[in-house]
Amino acid sequence: MWTPRGFMSGTIALWAGLIVSLPAQALDNPLTYAGADREAGLIEGARSEGEVVFYSAMIVNQALRPISEAFMKKYPFVKVNYWRAESAGIFTKLSAEVRAGKVVADVVEGTGVGESVIQAGFALPYTTPAIASVPDRYRDPNGLWTPTRRSFFGVAFNTKLVAAGDIPKTYDDLLDPRFRGRMSWHAGSASGADLFVTNLRAAWGDAKTHDYLRRLADQKVASLSGASARGLVDRVIAGEMLLALNIFAHHPLISQAKGAPVNTVLLDPVASTVGTMILPKGLRHPHAAMLLVDFILSREGQTILSEAGYFPTHRDVATRADLAPILEGLGRVSEQFITPDRLVRDTATSEDMIAQTMQK
Repeated sequence: MWTPRGFMSGTIALWAGLIVSLPAQALDNPLTYAGADREAGLIEGARSEGEVVFYSAMIVNQALRPISEAFMKKYPFVKVNYWRAESAGIFTKLSAEVRAGKVVADVVEGTGVGESVIQAGFALPYTTPAIASVPDRYRDPNGLWTPTRRSFFGVAFNTKLVAAGDIPKTYDDLLDPRFRGRMSWHAGSASGADLFVTNLRAAWGDAKTHDYLRRLADQKVASLSGASARGLVDRVIAGEMLLALNIFAHHPLISQAKGAPVNTVLLDPVASTVGTMILPKGLRHPHAAMLLVDFILSREGQTILSEAGYFPTHRDVATRADLAPILEGLGRVSEQFITPDRLVRDTATSEDMIAQTMQK
């Protein structure tokens, strides 16, 4: 027998069945969509796109290939095409693509490159629920970048050539005559000599930093522009230099574990930065790009980076055990986080200060 209540119940049940059976749809705004069906929509859109192009400064065999392969295992319908370069090279390549109107990259990652892209006006805003796992201090309030990995910077020293009592404990200790002509730093690098100076400027102000650099100039610090930060550590291991300034603090520990005569000392304040991901204007695979962003920031992705020897940004992912001394050392000194915008903003003026004081 027909009744109004029965009709309504049947209609609701019919609509519920239709809603459940509706296939997932690609999203109109995959970069900023936050609805409950976000993941399903990203997957459906990425399935149609079929690939994502990833420019990154991460070391290929150490992290870039493993994280790309893990992503493709989880999403076998999306091929990751990655390209690796230093951050400056990534920015140069992306800039050329933007000028030509033929953007190839979908996701761009590195230390310093994100803010350069933002300042150039190439970045698009995006949101991801994965950011909830990142401590507030490492987030961008404007939603133009997300942090992939943390980096801490210290001084590498040769453990055979530098006696325990001579290991520098402060920046003033670098002025010891015994180190004259036996120190190097990475010139022309946002994470090398420039960051060394930017860190001191943030802590001490320009006047004190300027005076300090004039005294450091007497130490004849070798400015190596062709070598990477990793290459500076290798020179210390070989005994060519006693110290390498402002290197990635974990690199010497990795070499030490393999028997190399090298270690890291953290000076107060310790500079820290984050690698960032941005999405460029003109990207061709927005759904796949957001899936990759989500994956890299996820517990699974961050665990891969941690196992590769990077410091994760996910608050619940532990740092690799052999790198724990860096985090323990941070308990004895202060960490000074150099935000991506400050890193880019101050790099040029820090270079100017180096030119004014160090070139004698």
